[in-house]
Parts: sequence; structure tokens; C-alpha cells
Amino acid sequence: QVQLVESGGGLVEPGGSLRVSCAASGFTVSTYTMGWYRQAPGKARELVATILTTDARTTYTDSVKGRFTISRDNAKNTIYLQMNSLKPEDTAVYFCNRVYAKTLWGQGTQVTVSS
Repeated sequence: QVQLVESGGGLVEPGGSLRVSCAASGFTVSTYTMGWYRQAPGKARELVATILTTDARTTYTDSVKGRFTISRDNAKNTIYLQMNSLKPEDTAVYFCNRVYAKTLWGQGTQVTVSS
């Protein structure tokens, strides 16, 4: 059964850091282009980072470039998003999924950036 479980969110002050995780089961993350998405209240879900299947190259949306890093642990079948220099506008529920051939969404993990 395909499943995605996100974790690691929380409340952090502006300028702080957080790492969120996405544990996958039922498929191998290294054989799919994986992405981290986020959805802020009242806004559409947006793709913020991707990691390619072949050479693990990464891409980022402009608003997070230089601050966020997506990575993959093949042994744990897990995707990570390291978030540094967090801003209030990064507040959202963060999800992971396959970029192509999406599967069911997980519950996401809430990230709140506030003083």
C-alpha cells in the first residue's frame, strides 16, 4: 500500500530552522522525481522543491532558493526538506508527493513561523 507520512513541523521564530521528513512506503522514492509542496491558508498548494530520480539534482521555487534544501535517504526511503532563514510567509502545511504520477496525499505537517 502506497503511503506518505510527513513529520517534523512545528512553531519556529523568524530566522530559525526546521527539518521536515517524508517517509514513503509501498514504492521506492529514488525511482520517482519527488517534491515538497506547501499550502498556506486560503492559497493553492504550491510546489517548492524537487529532487530528480536519476542524479538527485534539485530545483526550487524562487521564494525558497538559497534557504531550503531537499534531500533523499535511499536506505530509509525518506525525503527531507531542510528549511533555514524561515520567514512568516513560509507558514503552511507541508506535503510531499511524487511530482509525476502522484499518489494519495499524506496528512502533511504544519510549519508556523511566528515570533
